[in-house]
Amino acid sequence: MVEAALADPEGYVDTAAAPLAALPPGALLGRWCEASAALRSALLDAPAGTRVPWFGPPMSVPSKATARLMETWAHGQDVVDALGTTRRPTDRLRHVVHLALRTRSYSYLARGLPAPVTEVRVELTAPDGGLWRMGPDGAEEVVRGDAEEFCLVLTRRRHPADTSLTAEGPAAREWLEVGQTYAGGPGQGRRPGQFPRR
Repeated sequence: MVEAALADPEGYVDTAAAPLAALPPGALLGRWCEASAALRSALLDAPAGTRVPWFGPPMSVPSKATARLMETWAHGQDVVDALGTTRRPTDRLRHVVHLALRTRSYSYLARGLPAPVTEVRVELTAPDGGLWRMGPDGAEEVVRGDAEEFCLVLTRRRHPADTSLTAEGPAAREWLEVGQTYAGGPGQGRRPGQFPRR
């Protein structure tokens, strides 16, 4: 599976998903539950220090778990949007925020841009009303706002203009435009006005 993904990083997901998409909904849900349980077991049983092959450098097991959580949440948002419904955010979004900070440089490299040199931190209102301060303490540039909106922007499920996020400094503003938490190309992202503000 890893070899097939590395051989066709842009088309692998669609190619691998095609037979699953043809399954009846109940069968597809059953397959997803089985695969989810197997992944949980594999992550829990992996020996300390295990590195998992992926598109970029091999990932640690905690990073792999965080990335899968992010992808499940982001693609779940696609389903929520397609159905025109909503879901309640939870504090597990903290993992997506953490991943966004860790992948900031990659966001630029995925676009053929030089890695940023200016540090940026975030101050986000958590789903429980608390405040998450993450990133370099000494960073003068900062992104502020709602944690769920930040995650929607950094998984490229919302355009920054359709959120209440604020960015102090040019590097912070640029990050909201180019940031992505996932491997591969940036894709088209979302257009301003594509989704109404919450």
